[in-house]
Amino acid sequence: MKNIASIIPCYAADTSGVCAALYELGGLIAVHDASGVNSTYATHDEPRWEDQPSMIYVSGLTELDAILGNDEKFIADVVSAAHDQQPAFIAVCGSPMPMMIGFDFDAAAREIERRSGIRTFSLHTNGMHAYSEGASEALLTVLAEYAEPDAEKLPHSVNILGALPLDFGGPAPVQSIRTWLSENGFSVISCLAMGDGIPAFRRAAAASVNLVVSYSGLAAAQYCADCFGTPYVCGVPVGAAFSAQLAEALRNAERTGENAYPCAVRSDAAARTAVIGESIYAGSMAAALSVSGHPARLICPLPYADGILADGDSDAASEDAIAAALAAMQPETVIADPLYRFILPKQAKHIRLPHYAFSGRCFETQIPDLTAARFDAWLNAQVMRNHKEDRP
Repeated sequence: MKNIASIIPCYAADTSGVCAALYELGGLIAVHDASGVNSTYATHDEPRWEDQPSMIYVSGLTELDAILGNDEKFIADVVSAAHDQQPAFIAVCGSPMPMMIGFDFDAAAREIERRSGIRTFSLHTNGMHAYSEGASEALLTVLAEYAEPDAEKLPHSVNILGALPLDFGGPAPVQSIRTWLSENGFSVISCLAMGDGIPAFRRAAAASVNLVVSYSGLAAAQYCADCFGTPYVCGVPVGAAFSAQLAEALRNAERTGENAYPCAVRSDAAARTAVIGESIYAGSMAAALSVSGHPARLICPLPYADGILADGDSDAASEDAIAAALAAMQPETVIADPLYRFILPKQAKHIRLPHYAFSGRCFETQIPDLTAARFDAWLNAQVMRNHKEDRP
């Protein structure tokens, strides 16, 4: 059977992506699913849960309500919670069971908005897709709703799009990206969706260029390009040499209005390193290695867009396909989450890079900040550690 994972886990689901994207925005997020799902999200997919409250609820869908189609209970419960909490907005999203029974989220959202008087969005998740799909729709929806199109463009200004703890592990790397942008002469208008709220998003159209740091932010970037004429650049500043190229790409995009994909830069030489992970973040690591004289290729098990993957990269998504891609590449080194070690080629050195969306909080304290030169220092430290472990 294809797409069966018997050794490695699956990535966080699209419902978790919605919750992660909207977590800090003051809205009420209602996940239509069985009781207990909220604790699963909080425990495995959300590092901010203990320090920062958010209005995320699960409907507690029962077997009887599912069979009888008792949609009124969900609608009434969401309206009641909204009257108590008075959120900035309401977002409703689903899981496998509402998908199976054909629950109409668009109609439910309209009815919730009519009764509550609070703007309500329907997000079309079903728990069967990756977190980046849900986050992508959520960020696009919020930006389209709140960004004011008449904002005056500010030179050398940028939005950071697609910043999620599911990819970066926490606020520190995102703050480092802000600092890096400032050091390179750019002011940050807004960051979707860590560290800023709706007031900042209203000014998003004022940015002269957008920095897309994960696939989750790409749909929002395309919306800004189509509606506001804002070009975007896909990449994360990792490694000193690649970060310099990324900064130059931002300047060029601002000057020419052309989108750019520095994360897809690769060396033509035979790759000795494979990086497994999210298309733009892990792709930027592969690009940083290639720019530094260490040819690398990306294996991306998650959704990606045209122009993000380079020749020689792989979009293997299932356990068997990833193992086959690794066997075909025969890399000397693999940079991947620790839980991938069980399917890596025996001869390959494994550099552990925890991905919160894959292994949750298992290795939370080991997730590094890889911004700019920190990536080079981290990589050198990991290589030295592997050399020491190989000694008899």
